[in-house]
Amino acid sequence: MKIENSYIYIDRARFHSYHGVLPQETQVGHDFEVTVRCGVDISAAMEHDMVEVTLDYGVLYRILEEEMARPSQLVEHVAGRIVERVAETFPQVTSLDLSITKLNPPLGADCKGAGVELHLINDKTKR
Repeated sequence: MKIENSYIYIDRARFHSYHGVLPQETQVGHDFEVTVRCGVDISAAMEHDMVEVTLDYGVLYRILEEEMARPSQLVEHVAGRIVERVAETFPQVTSLDLSITKLNPPLGADCKGAGVELHLINDKTKR
């Protein structure tokens, strides 16, 4: 069999961060969920059982953790930083799906969350 697509992902990692426009958001903070899915060829790891031949999701998590710890007004800005770091750290990534959800945002409405979702293709990895 031939692999058509393969991904390494982290699903709904939770962070308490201080992103937001309102003063209260930067002082009290909010809970966020972050999901990231990286398109990457995992065939070598399936064969060789070595972390060196795949995308280390421990390193991927640390990128999320560090960028979520840096306050920003906009989650779009946080998303941009995460995308930049993932691309620099893992140039073999062919695609990246990222969502950042602010849970229970201060909208005056009953909703689970609001946020940003991105789907990116690394045109440098396409042949």
